[in-house]
Amino acid sequence: MARNAGAGKDFNIMVVGQAGRVGYEALLFAASLARSAPGLAARLYVAEPQPGARWSGDPRMSDEVRGALESLGARVVPFESAVFGDSYPHGNKIEGLAALPAGEPFVFFDSDTLVTGDLAAVPFDFDCPAASMRREGTWPEEELYWPGYTAIWRSLYDRFGLDFESSLDPGQPDEYWQRYLYFNAGWFFGADPAAFGARYTDWAREIRDDPPPELVIQPLDPWLDQVVLPLVIHSFGGGRPGPELDGLDGDVTCHWRVLPLLYARESDRVVEVLEEVTAPNRIKKVLKGHEPFKRMIFQGRGRKVRALFDRNDLPRPERKLRNRIKKEGFWMR
Repeated sequence: MARNAGAGKDFNIMVVGQAGRVGYEALLFAASLARSAPGLAARLYVAEPQPGARWSGDPRMSDEVRGALESLGARVVPFESAVFGDSYPHGNKIEGLAALPAGEPFVFFDSDTLVTGDLAAVPFDFDCPAASMRREGTWPEEELYWPGYTAIWRSLYDRFGLDFESSLDPGQPDEYWQRYLYFNAGWFFGADPAAFGARYTDWAREIRDDPPPELVIQPLDPWLDQVVLPLVIHSFGGGRPGPELDGLDGDVTCHWRVLPLLYARESDRVVEVLEEVTAPNRIKKVLKGHEPFKRMIFQGRGRKVRALFDRNDLPRPERKLRNRIKKEGFWMR
């Protein structure tokens, strides 16, 4: 546990770890945390889904990955998938919150995140939860017969008895997506994972199973976690992060998402940290078990991707960046 001078509270960190890619990503996160924030005494919890009716196979990590995580000080904690599982793997971040100690402030990170700076210096205010603003206007999707942004978002706030007007950014025009509270669920934090996770789970299940009529033509897969997250954060008195949290998605953390995108667009600092934390043999030998890591990091494919692009003049939108990488035959996930 760590004392945070800005918030005056201790906190825990959570990522999800499971069989396959996500487990290797969790190991990379843990290695980068140990390297970039050596003075941070916060406990890292790796929430691991357990076999059950909602999984067609065993979602648990291999012994090799679990052992490497534990050697870095991470605590692997199990949780049951009562609502999601195979049908919506993003639900792991929602249900996994139940595995954390109740009543202790938490910060969640997607496993495909790299810690590149001193996380202990980030002044979290856990009484005002927030989440990542590194997002695009992915939801709701504009359709020919849709009711519009305001009607869709208002229907969700009304469903749970929340004040819609106070969630709006008055500096943005009506019917423009940034006017409405919308996050990337790549990181978020709160005061109590038990209360936060229970509400997140209940509301996500309700929207999935019984969405308001305004959502009838709107896709919820894969966006459900990002549809419900602003409602939960708003309900706990939170909102958009202030400039004091700019280090997240900045010089403290990088939500890299897919390795070809990391090499194509992230800073030299991010690539330096990635290659430094994966160099030790005890980490390398485990990460080589995942083919994209083996090829992109250790066999130099990532550097070839990087040479294709000028970081000061990247293709926009992201789709064009992906397409160029795929055209060159370097795409891996």
